[in-house]
Amino acid sequence: MQVDKNKPVLVTGATGYVAGWLVKQLLEEGITVHAAVRNPDKKEKVAHLDELAAKSKGTIKYFKADLLTEGAYKEAMTGCELVYHTASPFILKYDDPQKDLVDPAVKGTQNVLESANQVASVKRVVVTSSCASIYGDNIDLQETKNGVFTEEDWNTTSSLTHQSYSYSKVMAEKAAWEMANAQDRWDLVVVNPSLVIGPGTNPNATSASFDIARQMGDGTMKMGAPGFNIGAVDVRDVAEIHYQAGYNPNAQGRYITSAENTNFLELASHLKEAFSDYPLPSRKLPKWLIWLTAPAAGMTRKSVSNNIDHPWKADHSKAKRELGVNFRPLAPGMREMFQQLIDSGQL
Repeated sequence: MQVDKNKPVLVTGATGYVAGWLVKQLLEEGITVHAAVRNPDKKEKVAHLDELAAKSKGTIKYFKADLLTEGAYKEAMTGCELVYHTASPFILKYDDPQKDLVDPAVKGTQNVLESANQVASVKRVVVTSSCASIYGDNIDLQETKNGVFTEEDWNTTSSLTHQSYSYSKVMAEKAAWEMANAQDRWDLVVVNPSLVIGPGTNPNATSASFDIARQMGDGTMKMGAPGFNIGAVDVRDVAEIHYQAGYNPNAQGRYITSAENTNFLELASHLKEAFSDYPLPSRKLPKWLIWLTAPAAGMTRKSVSNNIDHPWKADHSKAKRELGVNFRPLAPGMREMFQQLIDSGQL
């Protein structure tokens, strides 16, 4: 599906962490961005986007839209051939998983795609999903075909009561594919990032990614880092893959967006030299200790058993092959992210 760069592009959740870099890239290409945000009148929320627009060839126009309001994106979508749906919560602390995670993820996706069904100009929708819709726990790696997660894999082990965030991601992505397959005017491309790291375009960016980096520097992990093996990727690569997923006519299906198979201790080690004054973790916590203290730390023992010290491995070759993306190393992005936390007074 070929999309015209002269037509405006809708970005939902435009003030978000990944969305900021995507908006920057679109504006630099001279594209008009229809930025859907909860409250465009809060100038401090969009100031960083205004700044990006002022320095680029493109134009930004704001539209008020709430994720859970039916038809809220219709006006912003009018005239767009390409829609980026990046708006979805990445939060690790919540009271009600259905209300705080699943409903915004699923209903928000359905609202955006229902508008795509109604707005005749739309040709392609790119949805930001997650590697969390590919797997639920690291132990799921044992069930994969070749001991590596690929785009063929789906998370079948998460539920409302176990790995609720991952459950919200897989339910939202399944809803998206269901709606895409029920029509034939627009096509769907899905981006599945692992843990996103790197600086935000907004100096006060909020994301669980920043919470993890903050915990590495504020003493929370000074006794050691939990042995979580994860995938991680620089936020600028995530934005680039979104861009290519929208404008590359051959883009199709899902794209695992993960640069390296890594872990918390390795990510922290990238900070050692430049930030030696901070109480960064230098060893891995023993699994038995995490298992013992899990309930007090807001984790379930099942989650500890199924994840800690289990390997994590994903194949990103589809994104490299089909979208021409070369993933950058994680170390510079980790340092820039940490420095941003310091500069904004969060560390």
